[in-house]
Amino acid sequence: MSAARVILASASPRRCQLLGQIGVGFEQQVAAVDESVRPGEAPADYVSRLALAKARAVLERHRPALPVLGADTTVVADGRMLGKPRDAAQARAMLRLLAGRAHEVYSAVALVTPERQAGAVNCTKVWFGPIADNDIDAYWRSGEPRDKAGGYAIQGLAAAFVTRLDGSYSAVMGLPLHETAALLQDFGIRILDTNP
Repeated sequence: MSAARVILASASPRRCQLLGQIGVGFEQQVAAVDESVRPGEAPADYVSRLALAKARAVLERHRPALPVLGADTTVVADGRMLGKPRDAAQARAMLRLLAGRAHEVYSAVALVTPERQAGAVNCTKVWFGPIADNDIDAYWRSGEPRDKAGGYAIQGLAAAFVTRLDGSYSAVMGLPLHETAALLQDFGIRILDTNP
């Protein structure tokens, strides 16, 4: 991986993996933000606001010399945003809701410096096949759903639930790489540099 070119305002190992996948060097600095949904807030507005808030919180707290990249993701079914499950019962309810149908995953990214800020949001549609209750219980016991929006990780065991995807796989993982690369380029950080 190249030398750090951004600060990643996230503790997510998946976002680290995705940034590394496109060759972006980074350091991690995480600042806690209130992730409560505001009354009447639309999913795209919610993830955009949180991605920006995370990046700005790190910028204001640490004043790094590099641009700060923030991201946020939520899963939406029947107009309801599904966060990270608190317990097995909530994870079960989420996966039962998602089973045998389509849902949306909204994933936003924001890049900030002291002089400017910009962001982008991606909406990807994901279809799950039917999921038996014993498979839902086994999935919870695997530990994978515990810190995942919507109670699942597409890059893990839950890949077996997915029958179709319309949009960005990386966005469902938690960082829309196309939008991230475009933002970085807009800030003068090239992903594919042809100069030696």
